[in-house]
Amino acid sequence: MNVEKMAEENDDTNDELYEHHRVITDPGQSPIRIDKFLMDRIEKVSRNRLQNAIKAGSVLVDGKEVKSNYKVRPSQTIVILLDKPPVEYEVLPENIPLKIHYEDKHLMVVYKEPGMVVHPGVGNKSGTLVNALAYYFQNELPIMEGNRADRPGLVHRIDKNTSGLLVIAKNDLTMTGLAKQFFDHSIERTYQALVWGTFEDKTGTIEGHIGRHPKERKQMFVFEDGEEGKHAVTHYKVLDDLYYVSLVECKLETGRTHQIRVHMKTIGHPLFNDERYGGDKLVKGTVFSKYKQFVQNCFEIIPRHALHAKSLGFIHPITKEKLYFETELPEDMLEVLDKWRNYVANRKVINEQGNIH
Repeated sequence: MNVEKMAEENDDTNDELYEHHRVITDPGQSPIRIDKFLMDRIEKVSRNRLQNAIKAGSVLVDGKEVKSNYKVRPSQTIVILLDKPPVEYEVLPENIPLKIHYEDKHLMVVYKEPGMVVHPGVGNKSGTLVNALAYYFQNELPIMEGNRADRPGLVHRIDKNTSGLLVIAKNDLTMTGLAKQFFDHSIERTYQALVWGTFEDKTGTIEGHIGRHPKERKQMFVFEDGEEGKHAVTHYKVLDDLYYVSLVECKLETGRTHQIRVHMKTIGHPLFNDERYGGDKLVKGTVFSKYKQFVQNCFEIIPRHALHAKSLGFIHPITKEKLYFETELPEDMLEVLDKWRNYVANRKVINEQGNIH
């Protein structure tokens, strides 16, 4: 039963069904219960609510109703239908300056400041990157097929408190070409993060399936058995070891929600001042009041997790040219790095074992 047919069969009850989510499983998707699978893919939804939707026949797999214990398979289309239309936020053009690194008639690359939300949502109906784009294009930025009206041209996104580069598509062909590169993991992306602690290995790879935390729904979680979540790979290299903290470069093979933040927490190096993953506490160092005050001063300089999307490389979908863009660290990260470098340079060894305070 396809979506259109299902809507027709409900006409006699005057209940029109609206598509809220459409998910296509990966070609290499391992078998997993559909309720668990959807919990990983859809934000702010409980397992009980999903199971009720499945029982009500609101979840279709390749056009057919399924049960909660149904196990998804590779390359399937999952659609969630509800009797109310999905919320789309009216995008009001706002004169917010854009930092444009590149632009042609097919796409543009912009720098997102830390603290800016990418698209409108609950509690963030204005001041977003999309509001700025609407003003810049005078509301003429086309809505691509499959793209919501309040997310025009967005191929990917980064967290509100992450700074860095984003690519915006201006037409369907460009959107499709860029989306395929993201799906194939051929996009080159490097991030720089200030994390707690020092590393034994200056380079390494973190692997682990990432999914929604089973208890803390605002957090992501690494599942060791690989039966839940989505495969994720992060390569890291230490750029600056400051004993208490380290500046690391991260290259992503995959692009999962909070991937760097949760991977770094998993290996014991949460991002500096990452409130959600425990980096807003003293993870390394002493309990001396002067040290605690120093760390608190650093938190005030960078009141966010210290993560920056530094570079972005891809093949232009139309011209086939290889494009690569890079941006410097933002001022708050640079200032905190300088403070830590000065602190470490002036530190003193205070006991025979060389414990540093």
